[in-house]
Amino acid sequence: MSGDNALRIAIVGLGTVGGGVIRLLKTNQALIARRAGRPITIAAISARDRAKDRGVDLSPYEWVDDMSDLAARDDIDAIVELIGGADGPALTLARQCLAAHKPFVTANKAMIAHHGLGLAKDAEKAGVALKYEAAVAGGIPVIKGLREGVAANAISRVYGILNGTCNYILTTMEKDGHAFADVLKDAQDLGYAEIDPTFDIDGIDAAHKLSILASLSFGTALDFDNVETTGIRHIIAADIAEAAALGFRIRLVGMAETVDGELFQRVHPMLVPMGHPLSHVDGPLNAVVTEGNFVGRLFFQGAGAGDGPTASAVVADLIDVARGEYGPAFAMPVDSLDRLPPARTGKRAGRVYLRFRVKDEPGVLAEIAAATRDAGVSIESLIQRGATDTDSVLVVIVTHVSAESCVNDTLGRLRGSDSLLDEPLVLHILD
Repeated sequence: MSGDNALRIAIVGLGTVGGGVIRLLKTNQALIARRAGRPITIAAISARDRAKDRGVDLSPYEWVDDMSDLAARDDIDAIVELIGGADGPALTLARQCLAAHKPFVTANKAMIAHHGLGLAKDAEKAGVALKYEAAVAGGIPVIKGLREGVAANAISRVYGILNGTCNYILTTMEKDGHAFADVLKDAQDLGYAEIDPTFDIDGIDAAHKLSILASLSFGTALDFDNVETTGIRHIIAADIAEAAALGFRIRLVGMAETVDGELFQRVHPMLVPMGHPLSHVDGPLNAVVTEGNFVGRLFFQGAGAGDGPTASAVVADLIDVARGEYGPAFAMPVDSLDRLPPARTGKRAGRVYLRFRVKDEPGVLAEIAAATRDAGVSIESLIQRGATDTDSVLVVIVTHVSAESCVNDTLGRLRGSDSLLDEPLVLHILD
């Protein structure tokens, strides 16, 4: 196949994913050209450190020190951004690229979550593609699945395991019984967690992804600022064990749905029944569940990160670009997206797992029971076990279906109690 009509790309950012994209384009060159209808060739590359060994031969490609020069070059048809960050150089490059009427492909979930609507509008104005399959769930084609595969469906809910680091930590705690801090250190040593793991373990990374999935699923404007976000740093080994005894596994779940004209978005550790597919998603895998009114429930599972899976998603976007496919970034024009207010979560109802670490003294159970009674929360089960030190015990309550406002009232009645040794843990149950 002739290279005269090749899609000439520039790759900015040559970390793990950038190297993976180069290897994939080289290894599957002929197959990609057949599927794209023309070759995809690398015209230029750019990164911060020219001397760094990236484990891939960069000599065939032109190195460009100033990435801001790329958008204006006539010999570059599209730009791939893999440097990350919600703002700064990545956002500047995206705006320059779209202003120059060049398609833009990115794996940058933070930038899309914060600035996706503006960039999508720029792409619409320029008549070019803004593609971001690799921004959510790595190699799982969930963006394309939502934007195209279930486009005819009204989607009632989307939820799933959106962060491989958290899932690795939780499933390793589950298998080995180790403490959170010890498993986190192991995850850092293995490269599953960053040196500063805040974005992962506090749920921010998953919240970025959830806001994107919600927009695609419901035809609503991105609203990352109103994703209710809780991470996993307060999960202890005893919680994992109690969940198992009750027939559950703990997973960090991102969930979004529209209710009574409001948009509900939450990232939170949840108790997932052992019979639910999400409970069997182990290690660094990701999984997404969608529920459409005609297609029913769909379950996507696969590697959520890594050079191969993420590069696969990037190159899939490039194949679309090579074919001339440039539909709206969020499945419909930005101006037609609904602007919904955030849901008032106090109206929601469900079962809840409550864990208290309390003083080992008479009257504590009665105090907790009185608080639930006075708040209108019915107890399904109550478990008391000795903690690791002799002066405290763990009290675990599973409620019947209760309004979240009533659960919050229970915690409010106990706030400041001398019996409580730290903040209670609240985990919603996926029913």
